[in-house]
Amino acid sequence: MHVVMIAASRFPLAEPFAGGLESLTWNLCLGLRDRGVRVTLFAGPGSDPALGARELETRPLALSPAARQDVAMPPAAWLSEHHAYLQVMLELQRRDDVDVVHNNSLHHLPVAMAAASRAPMVTTLHTPPTPWLESAFDIADDPRAHHVAVSDHTRRAWRHVVDAEVIPNGVDVRRWTPGPGGDALAWVGRLVPEKAPHRAIEIARAAGRRLRLAGPVGDLDYMRTMVQPLLGEDVEYLGHLGSDDLRTLFGTSAATLVTPVWDEPYGLVAAESLACGTPVVTFDRGGLPEFVTPEVGRLVAGDVAGAAAAVHEAVTLDRGACRRHAIERCSVDRMVDEYLRVYDSMRGLQGAA
Repeated sequence: MHVVMIAASRFPLAEPFAGGLESLTWNLCLGLRDRGVRVTLFAGPGSDPALGARELETRPLALSPAARQDVAMPPAAWLSEHHAYLQVMLELQRRDDVDVVHNNSLHHLPVAMAAASRAPMVTTLHTPPTPWLESAFDIADDPRAHHVAVSDHTRRAWRHVVDAEVIPNGVDVRRWTPGPGGDALAWVGRLVPEKAPHRAIEIARAAGRRLRLAGPVGDLDYMRTMVQPLLGEDVEYLGHLGSDDLRTLFGTSAATLVTPVWDEPYGLVAAESLACGTPVVTFDRGGLPEFVTPEVGRLVAGDVAGAAAAVHEAVTLDRGACRRHAIERCSVDRMVDEYLRVYDSMRGLQGAA
Protein backbone atom coordinates (compact mmCIF):
# COMPACT_ATOMS: atom_id res chain seq x y z
CA MET A 1 0.00 0.00 0.00
CA HIS A 2 1.18 3.53 -0.80
CA VAL A 3 -0.17 6.36 1.37
CA VAL A 4 0.51 10.04 0.76
CA MET A 5 0.42 11.96 4.03
CA ILE A 6 -0.21 15.71 3.93
CA ALA A 7 0.85 17.44 7.14
CA ALA A 8 0.19 20.92 8.45
CA SER A 9 2.85 23.38 7.30
CA ARG A 10 2.94 25.82 10.19
CA PHE A 11 5.17 23.70 12.43
CA PRO A 12 7.74 21.00 11.56
CA LEU A 13 7.14 17.35 12.37
CA ALA A 14 9.97 17.16 14.86
CA GLU A 15 10.46 16.85 18.58
CA PRO A 16 9.69 18.68 20.74
CA PHE A 17 6.31 18.76 19.02
CA ALA A 18 4.33 21.96 18.75
CA GLY A 19 1.11 20.09 19.51
CA GLY A 20 -1.01 16.99 19.13
CA LEU A 21 -1.45 17.35 15.37
CA GLU A 22 2.29 17.16 14.78
CA SER A 23 2.69 14.28 17.23
CA LEU A 24 -0.11 12.28 15.59
CA THR A 25 1.26 12.74 12.07
CA TRP A 26 4.83 11.85 13.10
CA ASN A 27 3.73 8.75 15.01
CA LEU A 28 1.37 7.63 12.26
CA CYS A 29 4.03 7.90 9.55
CA LEU A 30 6.51 5.82 11.54
CA GLY A 31 3.84 3.35 12.66
CA LEU A 32 2.67 2.76 9.11
CA ARG A 33 6.21 2.22 7.87
CA ASP A 34 6.76 -0.32 10.65
CA ARG A 35 3.79 -2.23 9.16
CA GLY A 36 5.35 -2.23 5.69
CA VAL A 37 3.28 0.65 4.27
CA ARG A 38 5.01 2.96 1.82
CA VAL A 39 4.47 6.55 3.02
CA THR A 40 5.20 9.71 1.07
CA LEU A 41 5.04 12.69 3.40
CA PHE A 42 4.58 16.38 2.61
CA ALA A 43 5.48 18.44 5.70
CA GLY A 44 6.75 21.81 6.84
CA PRO A 45 10.40 22.91 6.80
CA GLY A 46 12.58 21.53 9.58
CA SER A 47 10.77 18.20 9.93
CA ASP A 48 12.55 15.15 11.34
CA PRO A 49 15.01 13.88 8.69
CA ALA A 50 14.07 10.29 9.62
CA LEU A 51 10.67 10.91 8.04
CA GLY A 52 12.16 11.67 4.61
CA ALA A 53 9.55 14.38 4.11
CA ARG A 54 9.13 16.40 0.97
CA GLU A 55 9.03 20.00 2.08
CA LEU A 56 5.89 22.07 1.75
CA GLU A 57 7.59 25.08 0.25
CA THR A 58 6.24 28.02 2.22
CA ARG A 59 9.14 30.37 1.55
CA PRO A 60 8.32 34.01 0.64
CA LEU A 61 7.16 34.47 -2.93
CA ALA A 62 9.10 36.58 -5.41
CA LEU A 63 6.49 39.18 -6.33
CA SER A 64 7.01 42.17 -8.56
CA PRO A 65 6.73 45.70 -7.18
CA ALA A 66 3.57 46.13 -9.27
CA ALA A 67 1.91 43.10 -7.67
CA ARG A 68 2.87 44.27 -4.19
CA GLN A 69 1.17 47.61 -4.81
CA ASP A 70 -2.22 45.89 -5.03
CA VAL A 71 -4.09 47.11 -1.95
CA ALA A 72 -6.19 43.93 -1.96
CA MET A 73 -3.13 41.64 -1.79
CA PRO A 74 -3.53 38.99 0.91
CA PRO A 75 -0.65 38.47 3.37
CA ALA A 76 2.44 37.05 1.69
CA ALA A 77 2.58 34.12 4.14
CA TRP A 78 -1.00 33.19 3.19
CA LEU A 79 -0.11 33.23 -0.51
CA SER A 80 2.99 31.13 0.07
CA GLU A 81 1.09 28.46 2.02
CA HIS A 82 -1.71 28.45 -0.57
CA HIS A 83 0.72 27.77 -3.41
CA ALA A 84 2.54 25.07 -1.42
CA TYR A 85 -0.66 23.06 -1.00
CA LEU A 86 -1.74 23.81 -4.56
CA GLN A 87 1.47 22.24 -5.88
CA VAL A 88 0.82 19.09 -3.82
CA MET A 89 -2.73 18.73 -5.10
CA LEU A 90 -1.69 19.31 -8.72
CA GLU A 91 0.93 16.58 -8.35
CA LEU A 92 -1.63 14.16 -6.90
CA GLN A 93 -3.86 14.87 -9.89
CA ARG A 94 -1.19 13.34 -12.12
CA ARG A 95 0.01 10.42 -9.97
CA ASP A 96 -1.44 6.94 -10.40
CA ASP A 97 0.80 5.13 -7.87
CA VAL A 98 -1.06 6.25 -4.73
CA ASP A 99 -3.68 4.16 -2.94
CA VAL A 100 -4.88 6.66 -0.33
CA VAL A 101 -4.20 10.31 0.49
CA HIS A 102 -4.36 11.14 4.21
CA ASN A 103 -4.87 14.85 4.83
CA ASN A 104 -3.72 15.97 8.29
CA SER A 105 -3.39 19.62 7.34
CA LEU A 106 -5.61 22.46 8.50
CA HIS A 107 -5.61 24.02 5.05
CA HIS A 108 -8.69 24.28 2.85
CA LEU A 109 -7.11 23.32 -0.49
CA PRO A 110 -6.65 19.56 0.07
CA VAL A 111 -10.32 19.30 1.03
CA ALA A 112 -11.59 21.54 -1.75
CA MET A 113 -9.49 19.73 -4.39
CA ALA A 114 -9.88 16.17 -3.11
CA ALA A 115 -11.94 15.13 -6.13
CA ALA A 116 -9.05 16.12 -8.41
CA SER A 117 -6.78 13.47 -6.88
CA ARG A 118 -6.76 10.05 -8.54
CA ALA A 119 -6.58 8.44 -5.10
CA PRO A 120 -9.34 8.82 -2.47
CA MET A 121 -8.70 11.09 0.49
CA VAL A 122 -9.29 10.68 4.20
CA THR A 123 -9.19 13.89 6.22
CA THR A 124 -8.60 13.89 9.97
CA LEU A 125 -10.38 16.66 11.87
CA HIS A 126 -7.98 17.92 14.53
CA THR A 127 -9.73 21.15 15.52
CA PRO A 128 -13.17 22.70 15.89
CA PRO A 129 -14.63 24.12 12.65
CA THR A 130 -12.80 27.08 11.12
CA PRO A 131 -14.24 29.35 8.40
CA TRP A 132 -11.86 28.31 5.59
CA LEU A 133 -12.02 24.59 6.31
CA GLU A 134 -15.77 24.48 6.90
CA SER A 135 -16.45 26.30 3.64
CA ALA A 136 -14.12 23.90 1.79
CA PHE A 137 -16.14 20.92 3.02
CA ASP A 138 -19.29 22.73 1.95
CA ILE A 139 -18.15 22.99 -1.68
CA ALA A 140 -16.21 19.71 -1.88
CA ASP A 141 -17.82 17.13 -4.14
CA ASP A 142 -16.03 13.79 -3.82
CA PRO A 143 -18.14 10.73 -2.95
CA ARG A 144 -14.93 8.82 -2.12
CA ALA A 145 -14.00 11.19 0.72
CA HIS A 146 -13.77 9.78 4.23
CA HIS A 147 -13.59 11.83 7.44
CA VAL A 148 -12.15 11.00 10.85
CA ALA A 149 -12.38 12.99 14.09
CA VAL A 150 -9.88 12.68 16.93
CA SER A 151 -12.67 12.48 19.53
CA ASP A 152 -16.42 12.18 19.70
CA HIS A 153 -16.50 15.78 20.91
CA THR A 154 -14.77 16.87 17.70
CA ARG A 155 -17.05 14.65 15.61
CA ARG A 156 -20.10 16.36 17.11
CA ALA A 157 -18.60 19.81 16.51
CA TRP A 158 -18.37 19.01 12.77
CA ARG A 159 -21.59 17.03 12.30
CA HIS A 160 -23.44 19.96 10.71
CA VAL A 161 -20.85 19.80 7.90
CA VAL A 162 -19.58 16.21 7.55
CA ASP A 163 -20.15 12.75 8.95
CA ALA A 164 -16.99 11.46 10.61
CA GLU A 165 -15.95 8.35 12.46
CA VAL A 166 -13.85 8.63 15.60
CA ILE A 167 -10.24 7.44 15.82
CA PRO A 168 -8.67 8.86 18.99
CA ASN A 169 -5.08 10.07 18.93
CA GLY A 170 -2.43 7.66 20.18
CA VAL A 171 0.81 7.81 22.13
CA ASP A 172 3.73 5.43 21.77
CA VAL A 173 3.54 3.44 25.00
CA ARG A 174 6.98 1.98 24.22
CA ARG A 175 8.48 5.45 24.57
CA TRP A 176 6.13 6.86 27.22
CA THR A 177 7.03 4.42 29.98
CA PRO A 178 6.02 4.35 33.65
CA GLY A 179 7.98 6.12 36.35
CA PRO A 180 8.08 5.89 40.14
CA GLY A 181 5.97 8.97 40.82
CA GLY A 182 6.86 11.77 43.21
CA ASP A 183 5.46 14.61 45.30
CA ALA A 184 5.20 17.45 42.77
CA LEU A 185 2.53 18.03 40.13
CA ALA A 186 3.18 18.48 36.40
CA TRP A 187 1.65 20.73 33.77
CA VAL A 188 2.66 20.40 30.09
CA GLY A 189 1.53 22.35 27.02
CA ARG A 190 1.84 25.58 25.09
CA LEU A 191 1.93 28.54 27.46
CA VAL A 192 -1.04 30.40 26.03
CA PRO A 193 -4.24 31.79 27.57
CA GLU A 194 -6.47 28.96 26.31
CA LYS A 195 -4.28 26.35 28.03
CA ALA A 196 -4.37 28.43 31.25
CA PRO A 197 -1.21 27.32 33.08
CA HIS A 198 -1.87 30.13 35.56
CA ARG A 199 -4.92 28.16 36.71
CA ALA A 200 -2.71 25.13 37.27
CA ILE A 201 -0.46 27.25 39.51
CA GLU A 202 -3.47 28.36 41.56
CA ILE A 203 -4.67 24.75 41.90
CA ALA A 204 -1.26 23.41 42.90
CA ARG A 205 -0.83 26.06 45.59
CA ALA A 206 -4.34 25.41 46.92
CA ALA A 207 -3.47 21.70 47.09
CA GLY A 208 -0.17 22.42 48.85
CA ARG A 209 1.92 20.80 46.10
CA ARG A 210 4.91 21.97 44.09
CA LEU A 211 4.31 22.39 40.36
CA ARG A 212 6.64 21.95 37.41
CA LEU A 213 5.58 23.56 34.11
CA ALA A 214 6.94 22.63 30.67
CA GLY A 215 6.15 23.71 27.13
CA PRO A 216 6.82 26.34 24.47
CA VAL A 217 5.87 29.96 25.10
CA GLY A 218 3.15 30.57 22.53
CA ASP A 219 2.12 34.00 23.83
CA LEU A 220 4.99 36.08 25.22
CA ASP A 221 2.74 38.78 26.66
CA TYR A 222 0.64 36.18 28.49
CA MET A 223 3.79 34.50 29.80
CA ARG A 224 5.17 37.81 31.11
CA THR A 225 1.98 39.06 32.72
CA MET A 226 0.14 35.94 33.89
CA VAL A 227 2.72 33.20 34.46
CA GLN A 228 6.14 34.64 35.30
CA PRO A 229 4.86 36.70 38.27
CA LEU A 230 3.52 33.47 39.80
CA LEU A 231 6.77 31.52 39.56
CA GLY A 232 8.69 30.83 42.74
CA GLU A 233 10.23 28.14 44.88
CA ASP A 234 7.08 26.05 44.63
CA VAL A 235 6.44 26.67 40.90
CA GLU A 236 9.20 26.06 38.35
CA TYR A 237 9.17 26.58 34.57
CA LEU A 238 11.41 24.00 32.89
CA GLY A 239 11.21 25.27 29.29
CA HIS A 240 10.22 23.45 26.11
CA LEU A 241 11.25 19.84 26.75
CA GLY A 242 11.73 16.94 24.37
CA SER A 243 9.94 13.63 24.80
CA ASP A 244 12.66 12.01 26.94
CA ASP A 245 12.62 14.86 29.45
CA LEU A 246 8.83 15.01 29.41
CA ARG A 247 8.69 11.28 30.12
CA THR A 248 10.88 11.87 33.16
CA LEU A 249 8.72 14.80 34.25
CA PHE A 250 5.49 12.80 34.04
CA GLY A 251 7.05 9.72 35.56
CA THR A 252 8.36 11.55 38.62
CA SER A 253 5.15 13.49 39.31
CA ALA A 254 2.27 12.66 41.64
CA ALA A 255 -0.35 13.84 39.12
CA THR A 256 -0.65 15.94 35.99
CA LEU A 257 -2.89 19.01 35.81
CA VAL A 258 -4.66 19.71 32.50
CA THR A 259 -6.38 23.10 32.61
CA PRO A 260 -7.83 24.14 29.24
CA VAL A 261 -10.31 27.00 29.18
CA TRP A 262 -11.31 25.97 25.66
CA ASP A 263 -12.60 22.62 24.41
CA GLU A 264 -9.55 20.46 23.71
CA PRO A 265 -10.25 18.35 20.59
CA TYR A 266 -8.55 15.40 22.30
CA GLY A 267 -5.99 16.11 25.04
CA LEU A 268 -2.77 14.28 24.17
CA VAL A 269 -0.92 15.45 27.30
CA ALA A 270 -3.34 13.48 29.46
CA ALA A 271 -2.71 10.31 27.42
CA GLU A 272 1.08 10.77 27.70
CA SER A 273 0.80 11.22 31.44
CA LEU A 274 -1.32 8.09 31.86
CA ALA A 275 1.17 6.07 29.80
CA CYS A 276 3.81 7.10 32.35
CA GLY A 277 1.55 5.85 35.15
CA THR A 278 0.65 9.33 36.36
CA PRO A 279 -3.00 10.17 37.17
CA VAL A 280 -4.64 13.23 35.65
CA VAL A 281 -6.74 16.04 37.09
CA THR A 282 -8.39 17.86 34.22
CA PHE A 283 -11.09 20.40 33.51
CA ASP A 284 -14.16 18.62 32.18
CA ARG A 285 -13.97 19.95 28.62
CA GLY A 286 -13.71 18.80 25.01
CA GLY A 287 -12.50 15.27 24.32
CA LEU A 288 -10.82 14.72 27.71
CA PRO A 289 -13.84 13.11 29.46
CA GLU A 290 -13.84 10.39 26.79
CA PHE A 291 -10.74 8.70 28.20
CA VAL A 292 -10.01 10.26 31.61
CA THR A 293 -12.11 7.92 33.76
CA PRO A 294 -12.47 7.74 37.57
CA GLU A 295 -9.94 4.89 37.73
CA VAL A 296 -7.17 7.07 36.28
CA GLY A 297 -8.05 10.65 37.05
CA ARG A 298 -10.55 13.28 38.08
CA LEU A 299 -12.70 15.61 35.98
CA VAL A 300 -13.37 18.99 37.61
CA ALA A 301 -15.60 21.93 36.80
CA GLY A 302 -12.83 24.51 36.86
CA ASP A 303 -13.01 26.03 40.34
CA VAL A 304 -9.75 26.07 42.27
CA ALA A 305 -11.09 24.59 45.51
CA GLY A 306 -12.77 21.68 43.74
CA ALA A 307 -9.67 20.99 41.65
CA ALA A 308 -7.41 21.08 44.71
CA ALA A 309 -9.65 18.54 46.44
CA ALA A 310 -9.49 16.38 43.30
CA VAL A 311 -5.69 16.46 43.45
CA HIS A 312 -5.77 14.92 46.92
CA GLU A 313 -7.86 12.06 45.51
CA ALA A 314 -5.95 11.62 42.25
CA VAL A 315 -2.53 11.17 43.85
CA THR A 316 -3.84 8.05 45.61
CA LEU A 317 -4.90 6.31 42.38
CA ASP A 318 -3.15 3.16 41.18
CA ARG A 319 -0.31 4.09 38.82
CA GLY A 320 -0.38 0.61 37.31
CA ALA A 321 -4.05 1.08 36.40
CA CYS A 322 -3.17 4.36 34.67
CA ARG A 323 -0.52 2.60 32.60
CA ARG A 324 -2.84 -0.27 31.64
CA HIS A 325 -5.58 2.18 30.69
CA ALA A 326 -3.20 4.04 28.36
CA ILE A 327 -2.10 0.80 26.68
CA GLU A 328 -5.70 -0.29 26.10
CA ARG A 329 -7.24 3.04 25.13
CA CYS A 330 -4.53 5.47 24.05
CA SER A 331 -1.79 3.58 22.19
CA VAL A 332 -0.30 4.36 18.79
CA ASP A 333 -0.68 0.70 17.81
CA ARG A 334 -4.43 0.94 18.27
CA MET A 335 -4.51 4.18 16.26
CA VAL A 336 -2.44 2.69 13.40
CA ASP A 337 -4.68 -0.40 13.29
CA GLU A 338 -7.77 1.75 12.92
CA TYR A 339 -6.30 3.93 10.18
CA LEU A 340 -5.15 0.84 8.27
CA ARG A 341 -8.74 -0.42 8.43
CA VAL A 342 -9.91 2.89 6.93
CA TYR A 343 -7.27 2.80 4.20
CA ASP A 344 -8.17 -0.78 3.26
CA SER A 345 -11.83 0.19 2.92
CA MET A 346 -10.91 3.02 0.52
CA ARG A 347 -8.41 1.32 -1.81
CA GLY A 348 -11.01 0.16 -4.30
CA LEU A 349 -12.33 3.71 -4.73
CA GLN A 350 -9.33 4.89 -6.73
CA GLY A 351 -10.32 6.77 -9.84
CA ALA A 352 -14.03 6.77 -9.00
CA ALA A 353 -14.40 10.51 -8.76
